Amino acid sequence: MTGALLRLALRRDRVLLPAWLVGLTLMVVFSVSATKDLYPDDEFLETASETINATPALVALYGKIYDTSSLGATSLIKLTAFGSALVAILFVFLVVRHSRAEEESGRQELVAAGAVKRRAPLEAALLLGMAGSVALGILTAVGLGLLGLSWAGAVAFGADWALCGIVFSAVAGVAAQVTTSARAAIGIGVACVGIAYLLRAVGDLAPGDPGWASWLSPIGWSQQIRPFAGNRWWVMVIPLVATVALVAAAFVLRSHRDMGSGLVADRPGPAVGRIGSVAGLAWRLHRGAFLAWLVGAVLMGAVLGSIVDNISGLLESPQLREYLELLGGRQALTEAFLAAEVGVLGALMSAYGISATSRLRSEESAGHAESLLSTMVTRQRWAASHFGLALVAVAALMLLTGAAVGLTHGLAVGDPGGQTMRLAVAGVAQVPAAWVVASIVMLLFGVIPRWVPVTWGLLAAFVVLGEFGVLWGLPRWVLDLSPFAHSPRLPGGSIDAAQLVGLVAVAAVLAVAGFATWRRRDVQGL
Repeated sequence: MTGALLRLALRRDRVLLPAWLVGLTLMVVFSVSATKDLYPDDEFLETASETINATPALVALYGKIYDTSSLGATSLIKLTAFGSALVAILFVFLVVRHSRAEEESGRQELVAAGAVKRRAPLEAALLLGMAGSVALGILTAVGLGLLGLSWAGAVAFGADWALCGIVFSAVAGVAAQVTTSARAAIGIGVACVGIAYLLRAVGDLAPGDPGWASWLSPIGWSQQIRPFAGNRWWVMVIPLVATVALVAAAFVLRSHRDMGSGLVADRPGPAVGRIGSVAGLAWRLHRGAFLAWLVGAVLMGAVLGSIVDNISGLLESPQLREYLELLGGRQALTEAFLAAEVGVLGALMSAYGISATSRLRSEESAGHAESLLSTMVTRQRWAASHFGLALVAVAALMLLTGAAVGLTHGLAVGDPGGQTMRLAVAGVAQVPAAWVVASIVMLLFGVIPRWVPVTWGLLAAFVVLGEFGVLWGLPRWVLDLSPFAHSPRLPGGSIDAAQLVGLVAVAAVLAVAGFATWRRRDVQGL
């Protein structure tokens, strides 16, 4: 029955999973092609690589280049660690979607009523995640090899991504046994990705080659395979051993809980409830996730702000100055770096908007919406409670994250008050684009609710366009498809009020269309 469940999962993801794999592969191929054009001379390439390694801010964000003369190592610097994190998040979502989410919805219980062994659903989910990881590794290795790079390095990079996906598939398998909620399981998995990325950054900045913290991180393990910079095959043993241990733990945990339950039991509520409105209920459902995002976002902003001052060292490299200015700057390199990173933070915080708005679909699928709507609560009030909270929460996240970046940067340059205000404004300027993304979720919820998860793929595409689109030389109209392309590049740039109003108007139109179609369609439960 494991095979049958695996085929069912593949059928459900027959469009989404191949699109992710091909998209990530193309991202790798385009990055190498763009770097060839940007640094046609070996001397320029080596100068740029050495400058990156000498700049703590970039080392913390992307890692070290272990062979400064290697085109492959330099062109893939952002994708070795940052790309591994994207791969990890993808497979966390995938495995939870086919394990805990199926159990939470009740579909797995129906399947289990047949001739299905207890561990088959988890086996199928893990096999899907690991098979997808291996497929991604093969595609990226072939793509890099066909570009003319060393086949050994191409295989090493493919193994880098594949092993990261495999490890975090196993992490997701464990997380799915801990909680009763798919949303919480995804939160645990993504938090593990964030911790792994942070440990990798600490290890890269510490004395050593690398520091000890990198050896505690699956993303650090992937980086230490060192594709195109020595190809250290023996490092692959570490993630393989970790995967075996995590998979074994997942099955042991599964054997110690009942269907539908988690190892961490839900706390019972008070005997007498105090929630008196649908908005209060929405806040009660969202507050845990929002507070976790808030703490993580502020900490991330504080770390970024504290290392920005080191970017001044890049002024010694004309080639790298051109590289960073293409990524998002218009004036001084420090402001270019701040503008680029605030833009990335805006895209990341919009993920919360997707998650919060998607709660509409999960509440509907679970049958909770139908119960509420059988009372005097109207459809519009119920949908507005979740969607409105998502919009307000995204704005609060960006305001406080921008302020955190500004505060720590201001402390480093002796202007905490002024920089906090500037970066808070820069953060708020990203909010309309994030609202557009949340409104896309609202539109899909109203029109084709089963397509709501597609928004995650759109967000990934928007992030990739922002990070690499200019370097790849994509046409302007393609870049303009991303709402983040229309956000002001602050600090250092100017505010175009017309563009911000346009983004708000687009978000409003999408949201109104979503509300109108939701009002007319049938409620879809199990």
